[in-house]
Amino acid sequence: MRIAELDAKTGSDGPARARHARRAVSAAANGAPVWTQIENLLAQRIATGALAPGVRLPPANALAIDFGVNRHTMRQALAGLAARGLVRIVHGVGAFVCEFSLDYVLGKRTRLNENLSAVGIRGRHRMIESSSIAASQTIATKLDMPPGGNVLRIDTVAEARGLPISTAEHYFPMPRFEGLDGAFARTGSITHALKQFDVVDYLRRENLITARLPDVSVAQRLQQSAMRPVLYVESVNVDTAGAAIEFGRAWFAGDLVQLVVEPGR
Repeated sequence: MRIAELDAKTGSDGPARARHARRAVSAAANGAPVWTQIENLLAQRIATGALAPGVRLPPANALAIDFGVNRHTMRQALAGLAARGLVRIVHGVGAFVCEFSLDYVLGKRTRLNENLSAVGIRGRHRMIESSSIAASQTIATKLDMPPGGNVLRIDTVAEARGLPISTAEHYFPMPRFEGLDGAFARTGSITHALKQFDVVDYLRRENLITARLPDVSVAQRLQQSAMRPVLYVESVNVDTAGAAIEFGRAWFAGDLVQLVVEPGR
């Protein structure tokens, strides 16, 4: 798809806008770098709604032709838009105008599917891998168990509208939750999987929230640059008897998720 075709879909005069964009870039050739000029032109179109939220931009090669520049220059412009949080680049798929900021509620009962359903978004929670490991001092302390005891680790990615919004590590004490990974794989829900282990309800005992840069593995799972900050949450869930059942580490895509703390909810 070329930029003129994209404009036709959004009701804009595509060819005229493309010609105007090329003239604007040419006229400012002695000022800011060309990629900065293109970045600013596209940012203006996003701000005015000419490029609507959720729209997938044409491939960098097509945009480069429309703007009369090389592919490297166009990719620098797109990288600038991504750094400003205006577009999200999904490697191997394309660049999308950032379309939503999900309010993810952290309360007494924090549930992924309920958070998504509350705003009318269908999501998916999938397992990346699972393993039985010895609990570190930190994990053991959070789960009120002796260091070195076995825990089940489940790594997951949560998606909304086809985009990864978070990746997490979940730790469950063994042997109580042996086989929970299989239950999660079948249901796609931690809550539903826990019900198969007689945990009909559970509460969030604590949340620790910080902003940080992701490591390479987290960045790859979120399909974002390692230089873009994420929201990091450590949490502990307990059953109705007060026993710790899960310690979690989660990384949320900072440009897609806004964490809302509601202790009484």
